[in-house]
Formats: sequence, structure tokens, C-alpha cells
Amino acid sequence: MPDNQTATRSPAPAEPPRRRELRHRAAVALTAAAPALGVYAAVRVIGLLVFWAWASLAGKDALHLLSGRWDSVWYQRIAEDGYRYSVTLPDGSVHSDLAFFPLLPALERGIADVTPLTVGGAGLLVAWFAGLLAAWGIFAVGARLHGRRTGVVLAALWGVYPTAFVQSMAYTETLFTALAAWALYAVLTGRWIVAGALCVLAGLTRPSAAALVAALAITAAVTLVKEYRAGDREGLLRRHVRMLLGVVIAPLGWLAYVVFVAVRQDSPFAYFEVQAQWGNSIDGGRALAAFILGLPLPAALGLCAALGLLGWLVYLCVRQRQPLPVLVYGIAIVVISLIGSGYFGSRPRLMMPAFPLLLPPAVALLRLRTTARTAGVLAALALASAAYGAWTLLGSGPP
Repeated sequence: MPDNQTATRSPAPAEPPRRRELRHRAAVALTAAAPALGVYAAVRVIGLLVFWAWASLAGKDALHLLSGRWDSVWYQRIAEDGYRYSVTLPDGSVHSDLAFFPLLPALERGIADVTPLTVGGAGLLVAWFAGLLAAWGIFAVGARLHGRRTGVVLAALWGVYPTAFVQSMAYTETLFTALAAWALYAVLTGRWIVAGALCVLAGLTRPSAAALVAALAITAAVTLVKEYRAGDREGLLRRHVRMLLGVVIAPLGWLAYVVFVAVRQDSPFAYFEVQAQWGNSIDGGRALAAFILGLPLPAALGLCAALGLLGWLVYLCVRQRQPLPVLVYGIAIVVISLIGSGYFGSRPRLMMPAFPLLLPPAVALLRLRTTARTAGVLAALALASAAYGAWTLLGSGPP
């Protein structure tokens, strides 16, 4: 006969206080960032809707244009087959897939293996989710420096950047920007090891992680020099062990990939040779100058005006007295984007992670008399960005 005694269930183990505290802090942070995430998602949805409508009228597959063109094809091929593909161009130059860093294709492969998504769909999922994480990190930096309203506007401005349509593609821009924004936030809040670890991941995503490494290294060096000159020398290095450790580990992701390419190609400089074959070597800006000189006069003047505006934004960032890691990172991204010999059309996209350049406009927008006016400006910028993005994506050349 069955036992009539009711079995007593053991109570569920109590959640550790540390974990409960972390969950609470994460919930509070997400709640604070919700307006920024909502506004960012809204402006990106506007961009996608305009693009989808335009592509439909042109009889083209919008999803394919976002996930299956240009660089995204190279990443997907790596995700599917590993590093083994190259193409020889008519001029004899060889384009190898070793020019593309491994984190995005690794994520694409991992997601495709555990979900019904193709690697192209997985690439879009990574890009869109990373876009939200980037907007959150950008909000966090802006809110810490100038308040929550500035953080919201800063995230929105990043979402309406002229080439923000790339944030909706299976590219690395959102993933890199998310890692960079949170690494900078970690530095601003004294979490140097976290910042270094995020730099490692950024270094496995894009070569422009050098800007992030420079931001950490210069900030740490200035901190040590200031304290040394102030006479606070006793135990100087011991007090900053975590800072120094963060700086040391920061470049390891980029260095690991450079070593991988060197071993794979049996040449210590193979990574730089691969990039040079793609036309991505550093030339100090000669290619940019030659491009400008080769344009018709009106176009050359317009481009010079755009570069002048870029210089003005950099000046405003300096005048705004941005914290050193934020300022160094933003300027370094701009410099890296301008001194390479690569395809000119990609330079605005390469500068997109330099979100600190948008801090002065964000602060200026909040000086408008009403919230409605600020929202109106952002809406107009969103429509303009969406139209430009649709026109570019439906064109023939890569962004």
C-alpha cells in the first residue's frame, strides 16, 4: 500500500547575497538605460523600415542586402569553413580571408550550431544585439560624464550617424563599439581588469582596437607620472597593480591574432602583408590626399569642408575636457581611419565607433528650449540617415 505520509520537500537553496546584489544592480542599470535603448531601437527601426520599403520598390531582397554582401560574406565563409579562402585579382594582388578578425565569425558559427539560424542570420542577430549593448554602453559613458539626458541623446545620435545603416548589417561595427564603450566605462569606474579583458575581445574583432589599447596605456602612464611628480611615490606600483594588469592584458587579443597569422603563413610579418594586399597599410594620409586632389573642385571642397567639421568636433571634445581615456580613444579612432591607404568609401564607417565625437552635439541639443525640439531634431536626423542608408545599400559599392 502507498505510504500516506507526505514527503517533505527540501527548501530551495537561498540565492547567494553577492549574486542577488549583482542581479539587483544589473536591473537598476537596465532600468536607467531603458530610455536610451528605446530611442536607439526606434531610430534603427526607422532606418530598417525605410530601407525595406525602398528595397521592395526596387525589387531587391532587403535581408540579403543586410546579411549577404561585401565583408559579411567573408565573415560567413570563415564561420563555415575556417581560414582557407583567398581570391586573386586581375592585377595579381591576393585578397586573403586572414584580413578579417575571428570573433564575429566565431559567434556566427556558435549561434548557427545551436539555433535554426544560418550563419548570415546569426551575423544579423549578433550585430543587432551588439547594437543595443553598444547603445547601453554609450549611454553609460554619457550619463556618467554629463547626466542621464545626455546619455540618452548620445545613444540616439550614434544611431543616426550617417553610416548607421552598417549597424543593421552583419558587420563588426556594433560588436566593436559595444566592447569599446563598456571598456571605457570600466576605466572611468576604476575597473581596469574588466577594461583590459574587454580590450582583448575588441582586439579579436577589429584592428582599430589599437585605439582602445592606446587609451588605456596613455591614461595609466599619465596617472603614474602625476602621482610620481606629486611626491606620492611610496608603493606607487603596488597601489596600481590592477591598473597595470589591465594595461598588460589589453593588447593580447590583437597580438594573438597577429601571431596566429604569422604562424599560419610562416612569416613574422604576415599579418601586415595580408593587410597591405587589401590596400590597408598605413601611409600617413597620402592616399586620402591623393583622393581629394583627384576629385572635381566642388567635390574636393565639399570633402575638405567635411574634414574641417571633423576637426572642429575633435577641438570641441578637447575643449569639453573629456576624460583622458575617452578623448584619446575618440581621437585615435579618427587618426587610424584617416592615415590608412584603404578604400575611401569605408572611412566614415571606420570612424563610426568614435562615439565621443558626438558628446559636444549631444550636450548642445539639450540646450534647446523644449524636449519636443530635441526630439524633432533627432527625428529629422533619423529620416535623413535612413534615406542615405537605403540609397547606399541599394548601390553597387561597399560601405
